[in-house]
Amino acid sequence: MATSSPLPNSRTEDDGSVILRVLSYNIRSMRDDTAALARVVAACDPDLVLIQEAPRFFRWRKKLARLAAASGRMVLAGGATAAGPALLCSPRATVERTEDVLLPLTPGLHRRGFSTAVVRFAGTRLGVLSCHLSLQEDERHTQGGMLLDRLAGLGTEHVIAGGDLNERPGGRTFRLLADGLQDCWATAPWGGEYTSTPADPHQRIDAIFATKGIEVLGCGVPHGQPGVTEADLRAATDHLPVLAALRVPAA
Repeated sequence: MATSSPLPNSRTEDDGSVILRVLSYNIRSMRDDTAALARVVAACDPDLVLIQEAPRFFRWRKKLARLAAASGRMVLAGGATAAGPALLCSPRATVERTEDVLLPLTPGLHRRGFSTAVVRFAGTRLGVLSCHLSLQEDERHTQGGMLLDRLAGLGTEHVIAGGDLNERPGGRTFRLLADGLQDCWATAPWGGEYTSTPADPHQRIDAIFATKGIEVLGCGVPHGQPGVTEADLRAATDHLPVLAALRVPAA
């Protein structure tokens, strides 16, 4: 486990830059303890939540809206329209645009997609993307390239991406993303490293990435974060979340 000193709170700096908290979380379609899930999200106090496995079927919009309300966030984009990835945000965000993207379907495999947005926080402007990549290696690598292309197409200088990669850092898709972006855990490790599984954390398959102009102040599983209990982390879903504090320069 890396340093456990508190992550900075969200704020606007004197130079116009903004410190944001970003949370990436696979919530397993909210099939587990939704009260524990909402408590974890609320205690992390994120400006942006990059969700994977959001509800996709019956009343999926209402379920996602309930999670957002219970954790003090708002639904930004995604869900069934992105085949699972979704974005939540705090009231601090000003939304410029959103787009949900369905990726090509490989017969016999799950449909995948990206949930994307361009948002502003005070004087900053940035692109955001949530993803859940394939279990199949070749398809996953192709999706990694599509992810980088989609980020470039957002038209923003600063970009944050994250999600469940279904791959460890040594894998070629993880390396592809880390070559073009900062792997926030590797840049400034904080809290815990391993995200799967809550009962036996032994692998890092969930990550947050940022363009190199963004300063990473800390990133990791929020063990010890005030209000985040180990019981809630185990009960909420089958992944552990990743929380990052990032300083984004003024646009």
